[in-house]
Amino acid sequence: MSEFQARLNDLLDEFELFDDWEDRYRYIIDLGKDLALLEDTEKTDVTKVLGCASQVWLMIDPAPEGILRFRGESDAFIVKGLIAVLVRLLDGLTYSEIQDFSIRDTLTKLGLNEALSSQRTNGLMSMVERLKRATA
Repeated sequence: MSEFQARLNDLLDEFELFDDWEDRYRYIIDLGKDLALLEDTEKTDVTKVLGCASQVWLMIDPAPEGILRFRGESDAFIVKGLIAVLVRLLDGLTYSEIQDFSIRDTLTKLGLNEALSSQRTNGLMSMVERLKRATA
């Protein structure tokens, strides 16, 4: 089993603990509360993710060659939680694993494709595209 699949399975197990999407939304928001804040100096036009309805910044951090390290922040609680989900799934994976990652497949497996608005989904796709460009 790949590292990504193990992480996804852990997240799926956690999501199964909740009976409805309201509880899952609260859990996603709680995940975002645990993210470290970016420094104000890191929130620039260069790190801002375009295509998101809310403000989103992603920092790609130095790491051994071929490994993606990143952090993020948003001004919206649910989006910050979605960033936390991406960090849990993708941070520390290889460039090729990031390139193979499908946000649509992952949203479907997590059941988020039905729960997220199209605006939130588009924002997530923009974040993933930023990460993929960084590893191309």
